[in-house]
Formats: sequence, structure tokens, C-alpha cells
Amino acid sequence: MAVEHPVASTPTGDRTPVHDTRIHDIGYRTYDGPRLGRAYARRSLYSQSLRGAYGLGRSVKSKVLPMLLFVVMCVPAAIMVAVAVATKAKDLPLDYTRYAIVMQAVISLYVASQAPQSVSRDLRFKTVPLYFSRPIETADYVRAKYAALASALFVLTAAPLLVLYVGALLAKLDFTDQTEGFAQGLVAVALLSLLFAGLGLVIAAVTPRRGFGIAAVIAVLTISYGAVSTLQAIAENQGSTDVIPWVGLFSPITLIDGVQSAFLGASSSYPGEIGPSHGEGVVYVLAVLGLIAACYGLLMRRYRKVGL
Repeated sequence: MAVEHPVASTPTGDRTPVHDTRIHDIGYRTYDGPRLGRAYARRSLYSQSLRGAYGLGRSVKSKVLPMLLFVVMCVPAAIMVAVAVATKAKDLPLDYTRYAIVMQAVISLYVASQAPQSVSRDLRFKTVPLYFSRPIETADYVRAKYAALASALFVLTAAPLLVLYVGALLAKLDFTDQTEGFAQGLVAVALLSLLFAGLGLVIAAVTPRRGFGIAAVIAVLTISYGAVSTLQAIAENQGSTDVIPWVGLFSPITLIDGVQSAFLGASSSYPGEIGPSHGEGVVYVLAVLGLIAACYGLLMRRYRKVGL
């Protein structure tokens, strides 16, 4: 509340009137409303980051690329469904577990565009310490960002599978087979989303420059896949087929391919369809989980330093 202090001025002459000067002491007011705490701040950061991954709440320019990539992911699935319905096919042209592998270039481009958007601006404008002032902590920030990008990726990769599933049911394909395949596809894209989100955020968090982050993510995802595919092709030509599954451990997309071919009944995209056995598949699963845990640990370490 303002406090008024009247002060009488000294007249400068007989004809000069006396004026009153008032000083308003505004002061500072404390916040008396509800304090929602860390959980609310974490949920808000997750929600804002997830919306930002598709440009929601941002400019029209920011919506173009993520929405375009989402459409590109779903259109082939819609075409496959239309073909299956028109030709009265007994099965879909592509398995649910194979769809993300075939569309991995689009997924990599989405990660490359949205991972830097999620973290690079905070680093560039040095706003990360403001998050950690209170009540949010380093773990809350990392979990919210990681979960948001993984959720956005899951939406991107699961939506076309849903289109395939609904279309298969409309085409009156076998309900049990389609439901089993759809469930297997969801498990595969969930692992892919966690792995790609972690790798994308770790790479993007290295530099505050968004352009450098985009180039680095594309380079890591595409070069690793190209190198592994080349080595596997060479091994097949030389008759060293036993080496092919082990080489697949060195690329994110071939890791997911190996896990689903070993445990989810998917056909492998490796040369000669020589996927890992169940024993080798255990190594693949451990490698995927280890990479996800390593990405989370590296992000925690990075933001502990930034928040100091």
C-alpha cells in the first residue's frame, strides 16, 4: 500500500502560494498465492518442449518443417492402405516393424531439426541458469527435455503405424495378426524414440549454435549408418557372414533393426537378411539400453556444468 508523506514547502515571497509535495512509498509486495513446486514446473517444461517440437505456440515458419515431416511419414502408410483395400490384398505391403527402418532418413532429419531447437537456444542465450534458480533442478530439466523429444519422436513414428493398423482392419485383414504386428511395431518405435532422442540431445547440447547442432546430428546418424551398411556388404561379399550382426552394433538404426529382428519377429534389413540370433540379440538390447543410460548421464553432466 502506498504511504503518503506531506511536506510543506517554504514560500519564496509574499505572493507565492504554498504547495504540498507528496512522496509515494510503493515498496515491494510478497507473493501470497499458491506455490506449485517442482512437479508443476517439470510438467510445464515438458509440455512447452513437446509443443515446440511441432511448432505449436510458435511462428508459422517454425511449424513448416516438423509438420511437413509428419505428413511425409504418414503419406506412404496411407498409400499402402489404399493399395491393400483396392486390390483386396491378404497382407500389408510392409510390416509394421519395417516401416521406421525404411523411413529412417525422415526420422533422422526430424531429430536433427528439433533436438537443437529444444536445447541450443537455452544455451546460446544463457537462460539455463534461470531454470535452475528455483524450484526446478538439473534432473528436472534434463528429464523434461528428454521425455518431450522422445514423445515427439514416438508420435512421429507411431502415427503411420496407426494408419496402417486402421487401414488393415478396414481391409478386413486378420485381426489377431495385425494387432500382434502393430504391438511389435510400437515397441520397436518406442525404443527408437528413446535412443534417437538421447543421441540428438547429447550432440545438440555440445554447441549453442543451432546450425552446427543440426549438421552434427545428421552427420552422426547418417555417416554411422552408411559406414555400417558398407562394412556389412563387404563382409557378405567375402563370405564373413558371422561378422555382419556384430557390425550392426555401431549404428543406431541397425541397433534397432537387430533388436526387432531378434525378438519381435521382424525381417532383417542386413545383407542377406542375416540378423542377430537370440543370444546376439541380448547384446543388442544391452547396447540400446546402455546408450540410452549413457545419453541421460552425459546430459546430466553437461547441464550441471552449465547451471553453475
